[in-house]
Amino acid sequence: MRGWGIVAAGLALAAAARAEVVDANAAGFQVKETAEIAAPADKVWAALGQVGGWWNSQHSWSHDAKNLTLELKPGGCWCEALPNGGGARHLSVILIQPGKTVILDGTLGPLMFSGAAGHLVWSLAEKDGRTTLTQIYFVGGYFPGGLDKLAPAVDGVLGEQLARLKSYVETGKPTP
Repeated sequence: MRGWGIVAAGLALAAAARAEVVDANAAGFQVKETAEIAAPADKVWAALGQVGGWWNSQHSWSHDAKNLTLELKPGGCWCEALPNGGGARHLSVILIQPGKTVILDGTLGPLMFSGAAGHLVWSLAEKDGRTTLTQIYFVGGYFPGGLDKLAPAVDGVLGEQLARLKSYVETGKPTP
């Protein structure tokens, strides 16, 4: 029964955000996810900086999202603390317009072990107390066998994280 609960939760999360592979070829890809969040943009913006509260621990090197931090400032680090004083810099903030847009430079997950580069863009638009959060990840470079092979998996992981963020903002919990 527990397995069905996990499947149901996963389907609910997937339905909470729209995701798509916009373009993909051997040299790179673009994925885009959009979520409508029942909260004002300033609340969504604050939650982005609390990445350890909504990111799925299974998609971290330490397997504990509480080790993730994100400094929403120019040059800010999306970093992860690892045992024995270790750590990882996942992404760096290269552009910030507080409450509206942040662009991060770097690669996530297994892309770190490739010749790829990436830019993750979060854009917020508020209307009537609700926020549309658009997440676009551009990746280009070298990966054995082609980056296009990774696009669907990356899209799935990022779509899950956006759905978790939506739930975190709306309910205080990263899962429905």
